Amino acid sequence: MAHCIIPAAEEILDKEYPVLDKGFVRLVDYFGGDQRIVQSARVSYGEGTKTVSQDGALIDYLLRHQHTSPFEQVVMTFHLKMPIFVARQWVRHRMGRMNEVSGRYSIMKDEFYVPAEDKVSPQSTDNKQGRSNEAFDKETADKIINQLEEGQKAAYENYSQLIDAGLAREVARINLPLSLYTEFYWEMDLHNLFHFLKLRLDSHAQYEIRVYAEVILEMCRKVAPMATESFINHMNHGVNFSGEEMEALRALLDGKENPLEGKKKDRFEEKIRSGVQL
Repeated sequence: MAHCIIPAAEEILDKEYPVLDKGFVRLVDYFGGDQRIVQSARVSYGEGTKTVSQDGALIDYLLRHQHTSPFEQVVMTFHLKMPIFVARQWVRHRMGRMNEVSGRYSIMKDEFYVPAEDKVSPQSTDNKQGRSNEAFDKETADKIINQLEEGQKAAYENYSQLIDAGLAREVARINLPLSLYTEFYWEMDLHNLFHFLKLRLDSHAQYEIRVYAEVILEMCRKVAPMATESFINHMNHGVNFSGEEMEALRALLDGKENPLEGKKKDRFEEKIRSGVQL
């Protein structure tokens, strides 16, 4: 099985793609691509025995029917820079391999995330985890941003003073806020990367992690374009229904009343709306 060289992926290797105010994503390395997926699925065939359209159809079939192991043959390694609070969401995806800069060994940089005015919003009234879609007015947003910046400046000054006084770095860092930027290398196979993207591209995901997922999605297009298009079609833009919801769909298509009630009905109707919006 030959090593896969993908020209589009080679063009973006080691290039920094800016995210947020001071962050970035770099594709450091990759192993395999669409050809690796079809080769591993057709272990008895040599390269070139099928057409591109047949390869695309096979990839689509594999992803649609959740035959996931061929996608695990493709691996991508990223260098990421992001605020600590985003990184703490990131590590929930446990199938990735990660190595992060250490505040025990290194002096942390004076780099903090400051949200743009249009991302400074009140707590959502219908989402316990997230912010409202409506931002504060400019005057209020500017006041909040100033408060954030003042807190960050004070925290870093305190950190620097403790370092200069000879305090161990591992102790001096403990009052630094979650807005501090961190960096790490992160490696993940394409199957688990698609699962990460499915969750983090969702409109309900926090904005600050969603923008990183958007950049990574475009990098996946370079490495495995056919697999990525299949992911977008079936996973990212697809909607799954439970058995009860399928019965409700059949009833609606037959011109009958929706048999679901209460929260089940609300969730079902939200799925339909989201599918139409996609």
